[in-house]
Amino acid sequence: MSITTPRFTDKVAFVTGGAGGIGRATALAYAAEGARVAVADLPGAGHQETASMITTAGGTATAIDLDVSDAAQVVAALDQVVSTWGRLDVAFNNAGLEQTQTLTADLDDAEFDRIMSVDVRGVYLCVKHEIRHMKATGGGAIVNTSSGAGVMGISGQAAYAAAKHAVIGLSKSTALEYVGDGIRVNVVAPGMIDTKMIERLTGGTDDGYADVIAQEPIGRLGKPEEIASAVLWLTSDDGGFAVGHTLVVDGGQTIG
Repeated sequence: MSITTPRFTDKVAFVTGGAGGIGRATALAYAAEGARVAVADLPGAGHQETASMITTAGGTATAIDLDVSDAAQVVAALDQVVSTWGRLDVAFNNAGLEQTQTLTADLDDAEFDRIMSVDVRGVYLCVKHEIRHMKATGGGAIVNTSSGAGVMGISGQAAYAAAKHAVIGLSKSTALEYVGDGIRVNVVAPGMIDTKMIERLTGGTDDGYADVIAQEPIGRLGKPEEIASAVLWLTSDDGGFAVGHTLVVDGGQTIG
């Protein structure tokens, strides 16, 4: 299908966790629809390759090294985006960590803090400073990544589920605070998506993948591009009446 009217021409997009998976797919999708894209991730993670894929295809992108749990780095990254391109229109706060399968009483305190520092604090810091830039130019749209674990409990995933529930609460409150400034904040909650994270969770084995797929009523893993499509809708004018919404894209996993 050809896009006759790109939805993000001359817009500036900021994507965290852009080295691969959902983040990469979303960065590429924004660029394909005309956006200039800042792709952020940890040093050496692979976001430079994502940016190169965009520029090779004729788009405009830059790669930014970023630890989202570090406030000074978040401020510097967003200032760099605005200094380079003059504005910030859309942001996808996607960087996150998964939890090892561990019962709550056996969970190491440092592991809990590690997950919270990226999956909650990282989203909070990005949203906080993205809003500052968006207010200066009259508005924008933000999507934060939660998970199916953000709308249900999962045994052995207390820290991860707590973090992803927190993302939804943070996003709903922030959406109410800034919708009057023309800034829409929403959430995407992916199910089991075919990414490196799932590869780690399954151990990369056929049996591991079969166990994961068995949790999906649709009978397959999701594609990163399917989540990217949801993010672009939420941040486009097409999704302009969505405010504080959690869009679950999970193949039916959380229906029950």
